[in-house]
Amino acid sequence: MVLRPIGVIHTPFTSRAEAPHQGRVSREICEIEIFPEFEDGLMDIEKCTHLIVLYWLDRADRTKLRAVPPHDGRVHGVFATRSPDRPNPVAFSVAELLSVDGRRLQVRGLDALDGTPLIDIKPYSPGIDCVPDAKIGWWDEKQSGK
Repeated sequence: MVLRPIGVIHTPFTSRAEAPHQGRVSREICEIEIFPEFEDGLMDIEKCTHLIVLYWLDRADRTKLRAVPPHDGRVHGVFATRSPDRPNPVAFSVAELLSVDGRRLQVRGLDALDGTPLIDIKPYSPGIDCVPDAKIGWWDEKQSGK
């Protein structure tokens, strides 16, 4: 398998401590820079209000198989969490597209560190991507005090 970046993400976050735990809660405006050879793939992207942004967490610990999520305090397998430390550190955020200027997209809603490699972008569709009754059992247990 060969995975190559299609761009780079520019954010104000230079360390994990500065980055939000989830992109959705961030109000910071970030920039996605698409490499020139992929610019044609941006055709009509300005017609999207939100994007699924896939990126490679290049500073993650790829040896971890267990994680303690923030606000939980209990150990879980990484595949049951959104921990950045995992064997294949692929991350995603649903970001609001604010503007397009050539190969540069201004977005809101990312938790990536500055310089993070961009893997892909897809349009977010509330009709396809939203699953209102989805659950994370351990999170629900924590919220209910069990």
